[in-house]
Amino acid sequence: MSKLKITETALRDGHQSLIATRLTTDEIIPILETMDQVGYHSMEVWGGATFDACIRFLHEDPWERLRLIRKHVKNTKLQMLLRGQNLLGYRHYADDTVEKFIELSIKNGIDIIRVFDALNDVKNVEASMKAIKKYNGHCQCAISYTTSPIHTTEYYLELIKILENMGADSICIKDMAGVLTPYNAYDLVKRVKEVTNLPIQLHTHCTSGIADMIYMKAVEAGVDIIDTAISPFSGGTSQPPTESLAITFAEMNRNPGLDTEKLLEVADYFKPIRDKYMSEGILNPKVLLTDPQTLKYQVPGGMLSNLLSQLEQQGASDKYEEVLNEVPRVRKDLGYPPLVTPLSQMVGTQALFNVLTGERYKLIPKEIKDYVKGLYGQAPAPIDEAIKIKIIGDEETITVRPADLIAPEFEAMKKEAGELAKNDEDVLAYALFPQVAPKFLESKYNPKVEVEEDENAIKYITVTM
Repeated sequence: MSKLKITETALRDGHQSLIATRLTTDEIIPILETMDQVGYHSMEVWGGATFDACIRFLHEDPWERLRLIRKHVKNTKLQMLLRGQNLLGYRHYADDTVEKFIELSIKNGIDIIRVFDALNDVKNVEASMKAIKKYNGHCQCAISYTTSPIHTTEYYLELIKILENMGADSICIKDMAGVLTPYNAYDLVKRVKEVTNLPIQLHTHCTSGIADMIYMKAVEAGVDIIDTAISPFSGGTSQPPTESLAITFAEMNRNPGLDTEKLLEVADYFKPIRDKYMSEGILNPKVLLTDPQTLKYQVPGGMLSNLLSQLEQQGASDKYEEVLNEVPRVRKDLGYPPLVTPLSQMVGTQALFNVLTGERYKLIPKEIKDYVKGLYGQAPAPIDEAIKIKIIGDEETITVRPADLIAPEFEAMKKEAGELAKNDEDVLAYALFPQVAPKFLESKYNPKVEVEEDENAIKYITVTM
């Protein structure tokens, strides 16, 4: 077997999972050149909630962050996470917007784009894959791993074969909720290796307490790359610690060959930063705790903390277990969607409403209605007919690719943004986050303009992906 490769997630998923994506560019830059010497396969530095957090909370330009990281990282590939037709926002965007975003992501420094669709609907990654290939990026297609009567090993093998035929350069098994178990991981990787020669990467979370064992069995089965986080931003709802796994796998014939001295420097750099966020209350110790119930509820760690936060705001913390029990029921009603952004937030919110109102589906978010109409893509299994009628009545559902219903929009967005946007990167910020981008762009070019913290910020920001 070939040498095991490691992707460092601390600069994206690690801090997104533990501190709601609050690392600042100033905190990231000083350690980059040391990280560049570790010997990582890649560093995940962008995508997910980083873009949103930069403009909504940190008042930083996410594009400038990417350019600065690229300037300091000369030897290691830079990686990002992209939600297919959703990009980094929370609706489907037109194909021209998707292409422009990917073009500029690669131009500004990204090498590898991990693209996925929350429903594993390949129609929703078509445009992204074409654009990644067009602009010479590495297209890593991720399968959103979950378990249900529909989500069998055969289901995933068939999905991977389709993605390979569509042009994927590598495949990621994306276990966003940490619900893959060690022996299932071994079997899945073994079977995947039998149907494709593409490199296979595995991503999981420590929430349920078995992530290290998942990686151990997957590596034994021949997985090519694993995602880890430097120890100060590891564990809990994040990934397993990079140093520990580098040492562990150095003792087998797949030694990843990372520079352990450099890893210690990186860890020492991030420890006081982690401690600062903990003392400020941004790093809630609860997200560092092990919760084996994840295996039962299939709820990503970030979603757990998000539900708890929402219940606290409503003065209904005592309903936490009740909401968790409602989540799998809602998921079954809706055709077993994988619990990953944006579906995890939608299912979680519906479960919350069902419990707080005391009547199931009395209050239904617009996003759930759109999902049932087919605007997010095809549900993995048929949606319960009675629930469907309760949610959308006799409204028609669509079966075409949702983006086929969206007219080209980039030029219109550019016109709408007007003087606020000085370049195409600004236009994309405006297109993805039209509610917060105007104030952000105003303050970016006129520092005297103060941007107010958004107290009612979109709830999706903290959720793990």
